[in-house]
Amino acid sequence: MLLDYSSSFHYVLALLPELVLTIWGMGVLLAGVSRKQGHGPGQETGWLALAGLALAAVANGWLYFGVSEDGAAAMIAVDRFRLFANWVFILGAGFSIVISLPYVARQRLQAGEYYSLILFAAVGMMFMAAARDLMIIFLGLELMSIGVYALAGFNRRDRRSAEAGLKYFLLGAFASGFLLFGIALLYGATGGTNVHAVAASIADGSAAGALLMPGVALLAIGFAFKVAAVPFHMWTPDVYEGAPTPVTAFMAAAVKTAAFVAFLRVFLVGLEGLHAEWSTILWWISAVTMVAGNVVALVQSSVKRMLAYSSIAHGGYLLVALVAANDTATSGMLFYLLVYTIMTIGAFAVVVTVGNQSEANARIEDYGGFGWRKPVLGVFMTVLLLSLAGFPGTAGFIAKYHLLLGAAESSLWVLAVILVLTTVVSYWYYLRVAWYMWMKEAPEGADSADPAITPFATHLVLVVSVAVILLAGVFPGAALDLAAGSLEGLRGLAAEAGAAAGH
Repeated sequence: MLLDYSSSFHYVLALLPELVLTIWGMGVLLAGVSRKQGHGPGQETGWLALAGLALAAVANGWLYFGVSEDGAAAMIAVDRFRLFANWVFILGAGFSIVISLPYVARQRLQAGEYYSLILFAAVGMMFMAAARDLMIIFLGLELMSIGVYALAGFNRRDRRSAEAGLKYFLLGAFASGFLLFGIALLYGATGGTNVHAVAASIADGSAAGALLMPGVALLAIGFAFKVAAVPFHMWTPDVYEGAPTPVTAFMAAAVKTAAFVAFLRVFLVGLEGLHAEWSTILWWISAVTMVAGNVVALVQSSVKRMLAYSSIAHGGYLLVALVAANDTATSGMLFYLLVYTIMTIGAFAVVVTVGNQSEANARIEDYGGFGWRKPVLGVFMTVLLLSLAGFPGTAGFIAKYHLLLGAAESSLWVLAVILVLTTVVSYWYYLRVAWYMWMKEAPEGADSADPAITPFATHLVLVVSVAVILLAGVFPGAALDLAAGSLEGLRGLAAEAGAAAGH
């Protein structure tokens, strides 16, 4: 079926996954409100939210395999780049909900509000991936951010959660101002907010140079905040540590993925003609982010805080792909985002289990002897940590290898060396946790505090995560081909912009 956007019906079809998830999110919210006080743990609301994600996945698959679009100048893209990103968002939201089921019940949180906020945040992510207009990207970003602000401070009985929500809201609003001001300057420079129109204006030289580069710089600052790049990362450790652990997993994986997807479309398509100018800025941000994230992670005593700085470092790795700006690096980036989402949420699933569905046992020392007390979970966590570090035989290694190939293709030798050296540094703090699990004795009283049962749903997430990581580490071809095929629509837009400028 061909979408030509000549009727509102075609716009409805183009936004089918988003519409399904929006309506379902409202249904989950109403279902949560209608539950009688104290009637059950609220897990049925979580399973209802998962059913909505499954339905959105079906709608996304229908668009992926059965629908194409006529023209690339529409505000909403129906290309495989957007639909591939939707798979990652749905997967990230689904995994986050699954590991939240016992946590929400144990902490007696409002299940309907909690799960509906995850769905609405996922809708915002989908709009960010689908948008070819800077204002739609901004609206999607705000929809996602408002949901995540509320989720970060959701546990009102925990002072650290309230502090995390407030800090994230204040700094996030500040960063949104940079992004919106950048969009305004870019509109003044090019006369449009459509990514296609911006690319064409830059290509034919009609853009006003006095407004153009300040606008690009402000856009870069806004996106750098959302991907937690240095020096715009200061909110990340405190927010990640204070937020409920399943929410931290959702932020570290899905929110970062959404920000990078929008970052990629805006800079590699709309601002491709200015690559020589903005790539220098991102080169330095990428290098500093890789170094600072890994070095500071070395001295962390909290596992959540260590994973927060680890997330900052991974943002630096992914920025290498933006600087390289070639198909090898870009497809490697998409593969990396998929793998990163899986292994990050898997790692946090173990963290929340060690904490007995609470924020307890957060220090690295609390993992002493955990591998022998819970050998299956210990093996899972070890595999996840090795993949995060980029150990050969895991999907994390394949992802970093393709980023390196992309950097080499663009002759970014210094940046490639920094990536390799900082990856070696990361082995210390990742394997330190594994060393405590297998080589250290359990802390006194650990047996009595040990969680009696790991929920079946959490085990399922871990089994799937580890299986995908190992399978993609040995046989990565299918996933890499899927990521490479997702670039067709993205590069098609850039080519059309250049052709329009030539006329």
